Amino acid sequence: MGALAGALPSILLALLLTSTPEALGANPGLVARITDKGLEYAAQEGLLALQSELLRITLPDFTGDVRIPHVGRGSYEFRSLNIHSCELRHSALRPVPGQGLSLSISDSFIRVQGRWKVRKSFLKLQGSFDVSVKGISISVNLLLGSESSGRPTVTASSCSSNIDDVEVDVSGDLGWLLNLFHNQIESKFQKVLKSRICEMIQKSVSSDLQPYLQTLPVTTEIDSFAGIDYSLVEAPRATAQMLEVMFKGEIFHRNHRSPVTLLAPVMSLPEEHNKMVYFALSDYVFNTASLVYHKEGYLNFSITDDMIPPDSNIRLTTKSFRPFVPRLARLYPNMNLELQGSVPSAPLLNFSPGNLSVDPYMEIDAFVLLPSSSKEPVFRLSVVSQWEVLSGE
Repeated sequence: MGALAGALPSILLALLLTSTPEALGANPGLVARITDKGLEYAAQEGLLALQSELLRITLPDFTGDVRIPHVGRGSYEFRSLNIHSCELRHSALRPVPGQGLSLSISDSFIRVQGRWKVRKSFLKLQGSFDVSVKGISISVNLLLGSESSGRPTVTASSCSSNIDDVEVDVSGDLGWLLNLFHNQIESKFQKVLKSRICEMIQKSVSSDLQPYLQTLPVTTEIDSFAGIDYSLVEAPRATAQMLEVMFKGEIFHRNHRSPVTLLAPVMSLPEEHNKMVYFALSDYVFNTASLVYHKEGYLNFSITDDMIPPDSNIRLTTKSFRPFVPRLARLYPNMNLELQGSVPSAPLLNFSPGNLSVDPYMEIDAFVLLPSSSKEPVFRLSVVSQWEVLSGE
C-alpha cells in the first residue's frame, strides 16, 4: 500500500512542468490553461501508469501480536509482500478554487501475496498468505504554489482514506490454526493500512514529489545563443473548471543575459473550457526574441541576383534599375547589384484585440559588384513599413 501512496505523484508531474526572484508577480508571457477535461484525461492516463507501476513494488512488512486460541498471545510477521494483481477503477483530478488540485481514487482492489510467521515461546508457525484489499478509496488535496526561483511547489494540505474490506487466506504449517483467528488479523491489517495511507502520501509528496519539483529546469536552449525562460511568475491559479499556469516566456541571450526593459502586457483570456488545454502567448515572447536575434545580426540580410528565380522579370542589375536611377545604369552598365539590409532597432510586435501589427524600420544599401570582385556603394534606402494582420469574424 505504501507503493500506492508513493506512486500517486506521478499523475501530477505532467501538469506542473510545466524567473528571476524580482520577476515573480509580473505579467506572464505564456499561459497554459488546463481545463477539467484535461485534468480528467490526465487522471485516466495517470491511473494506467500507476497500475503498471504498482505491480513492480514490494510493500513493507507488517508485525504485531495476536491471541492464539488455547495457546495465548503471540507475535506475527507478514513479510515479502508483493502486489500480485490490482485494479484501480476510478480516479478524478479536479481543480480546487484558490488552492490547487484534488486527487481521488475510489472503488479499487489490490491483491497481495507474501510469507507469514507466528511465534509463541516454543511454538513457531510459518507459511504463505494471500490478502485481498477491497474498496480502497483515497482523497487528497494538493496546495500548489511557486518559489522565488520560479519552480512549482506542492503540499498535501488534507488527506482521507478508507478500506471497505480485507480478506486474508493463510496456508502453510498449521495454517489452519492461524485461520482460526484470521478475523483479528484482518481487522488489524485493515486498521494499519487505513492509518498509514495518508501518512505515506504526505511523506511521498514532501519527500519525493516536492524535491523532484525543485530539480525541474526553468530555462532551456533554443539554439546556440538563445534560450527561453519558462519559470512561473506566480502560483498556478485554480478555478472551478480549470487550472491556469503562468510562465515568464522570456527569450534571452545565453552568453550575456541582461535585464529586459520590456514589460509583458496584461492578457485577458476568454473563459473557454471546451478543449483539454489552451495556450496563450503575448507579444512579450516575440519581442524579447526580436531583441536577441537583432543583437546577433540575424535580422540583417543580403540579396544578390543569383538568389532570384531565373524566370523572374525583376533582376538585381543596373539595367533593371534604369527607370529609377538612370545615372546608375550609365555609370555601371549591365552590372549586378547586391542589396544589404539592416534593421537599426529590433522590430516590436503589437497585439491588440482583433489585430497584430509591426512597424519595422530598415536601411538598405545597394552595391555594384565590380569585375575586380570588389563592391562599390551606390545608394541607400531608408524604409519604414507597417504590417498589420486583421482577424476576421
